[in-house]
Amino acid sequence: MSVRTGLVAATAVVAAVALAAPVAAAAPAAPRDAHGTTREAMDANVKDGVVGIALQAKDAHGVWKATAGKGDLRTGAPRTAHDRFRAGSITKTFVATVLLQLEAEGRLSLDDKVDRWLPGLVRGNGHDGRRVTVRQLLNHTSGIFNYTADEQLGRDVFLADGFLKNRYRTHTPEQLVGIAMKHKPDFAPGTDWNYSNTNYLLAGLVIEKITGNPYGDEVRARIIEPLGLRGTKLPGTSPGLPGPHSRAYSKLAETADGKTYDVTRMNPSVAGAAGELVSSADDLNRFYSALLRGRLLPRKQLDAMKTTVPVENLGSYGLGLVEQKLSCGVRVWGHSGGIHGSVSESVTTADGRHSLTFNFNSDWTGNTGAIVEAEFCGK
Repeated sequence: MSVRTGLVAATAVVAAVALAAPVAAAAPAAPRDAHGTTREAMDANVKDGVVGIALQAKDAHGVWKATAGKGDLRTGAPRTAHDRFRAGSITKTFVATVLLQLEAEGRLSLDDKVDRWLPGLVRGNGHDGRRVTVRQLLNHTSGIFNYTADEQLGRDVFLADGFLKNRYRTHTPEQLVGIAMKHKPDFAPGTDWNYSNTNYLLAGLVIEKITGNPYGDEVRARIIEPLGLRGTKLPGTSPGLPGPHSRAYSKLAETADGKTYDVTRMNPSVAGAAGELVSSADDLNRFYSALLRGRLLPRKQLDAMKTTVPVENLGSYGLGLVEQKLSCGVRVWGHSGGIHGSVSESVTTADGRHSLTFNFNSDWTGNTGAIVEAEFCGK
């Protein structure tokens, strides 16, 4: 849970936040007083420098909403439990779910080569889409270079001078994949594991090629609307956040020292299908609970999603879904996400009965794992 690898992974501190997620297997709901421990973990994070936290837990006893810290450093306004926020790499679970639905409909196979759907796009410096499967995109065993690790892109979008100059710049997925192709692959397809946001840009493009629709339209039609996720959207190039929302803060630097910047407004196309989602704690709890309960995928596809690759210090990674065993033996499934000024975690037990989602509106410090452990293990 403490592992942070993800969308904003490159040279900046903000780069260190984006993937981490949890794991599987049904567990009994935490006793009601366990939320007191969760509250303590939230307060400890704020004491350690997290600006603010918005959280919702749902178990057999009902829904518990809590906030800590500030939502606006200028006015001193607190966070609200209904905040919408940038969910970063949690987007990946939505994208993987759509591709698995398409597989269930017979419109592709997870073993299709990427080049079948995106001919010639993955090519150069040892990359070859004729050797990479869709499954390897989704579980990060493709070996394709992570575009957010490119040094120039890091300077352009993650450090202060570049971000302030380029915050409203539009990036296309093809351009971002092109950045990845300038580097050598991390390893031969299927021989290792490495988190790469490029994989999910490609997954989004595969959805578009198969359906003829923008991947965001498919996510809306297949997940957001059926589940009634009214606080969830794929903003595309829109820089604003729908209300209610708090401000988002980043150091935009390689260290946690120095000036704090308000990064609430930004063009999220630099994340695209790898991390542009905007959502709320309520919506994400509903999504992951529905997913693990089998409401979005047939059994065969859900089993495929939960077939994982062991990952050191993380747990194991399936198809856009992370499994992790907590210190008390409880297993949870989910994903985490980080993007400028925002760190989010969303996890649930395998039966979907105990769910937790929370968001930090700052990206340079914090222990998300402590909050997850407190909620599910009571310590």
